[in-house]
Amino acid sequence: MVFFFYPRGHVEGKDEFLIYMGRDKYENEDLIRYGLPTDVWFHVDDLSSAHVYLRLPEGSTMDDIPEYTLEDCCQLVKQNSIQGCKINNVPIIYTPWSNLKKTADMDVGQVGYHDPRRVRKTKVERKVNDIINRLEKTREERSPDLKAEKEAFEAQQRARKRAEERNARQEAKNAKDEQRRQEDLKSYKHIMREDNMVSNAELREKYASAQDYEDDFM
Repeated sequence: MVFFFYPRGHVEGKDEFLIYMGRDKYENEDLIRYGLPTDVWFHVDDLSSAHVYLRLPEGSTMDDIPEYTLEDCCQLVKQNSIQGCKINNVPIIYTPWSNLKKTADMDVGQVGYHDPRRVRKTKVERKVNDIINRLEKTREERSPDLKAEKEAFEAQQRARKRAEERNARQEAKNAKDEQRRQEDLKSYKHIMREDNMVSNAELREKYASAQDYEDDFM
C-alpha cells in the first residue's frame, strides 16, 4: 500500500506536485527500486522515519519546489518518525531519487548516496498541526503497479527522445537545404552581373552583322 497526499495549492487535473510514501520498510524497497527521475526523496537525518517522496512536474528541479510544498514534505516526514515526531528542531535531508544508492549489503529500507554533495539539509523546528491535518484530509491509499508505471514512463521518455532526434535531423536537413539554396542564389547573381549581360539592342546588332555576313557569303 502506498499513501498519496496532495500538497498545498494542488489543483485537480493539473500536472502538479504529488507527495507519496510507503507503508513500511519493505514497501520502501519497491519505492527505492521503482522511483522516477522526477522524484525527490525525504528522510529524517540520523533517525528512522518514513521515506517520503515528492514527485515533481516534468521539467522541474528541486530549485523549483515552492517553500510551502517543501514544508509539507518535511512536516510529513517528521510526523512519520517514531523519535522525530516527539522532538523539535528535527533535521531533514532530501535529494533526487536518482542520487539514491542501494547495495546488497544494506538492510531493508536503508539507502546511501551516489554523490553526498547533492543531498540538501533543512530543519523542522516544530510540528505544525494545521499542515498535518490538511495533508491527512487528502490522503489516499493505493496499490499501484510501481514496476509497470516505471516501464510506461521510460517508454514514454524513449518515444519522446526519438521524436526529438527526428525533429533535430529534419531541422538540420532544412538548414542545410537553405544554405545550399542561398549559395545557389549567390552563384546565380554572379552570373547575372551587369558586365556579363547583353542588351536587346546589342543582340539585334549582333544578329544583323551575322546576317550581312551570310548575305555577302552567298
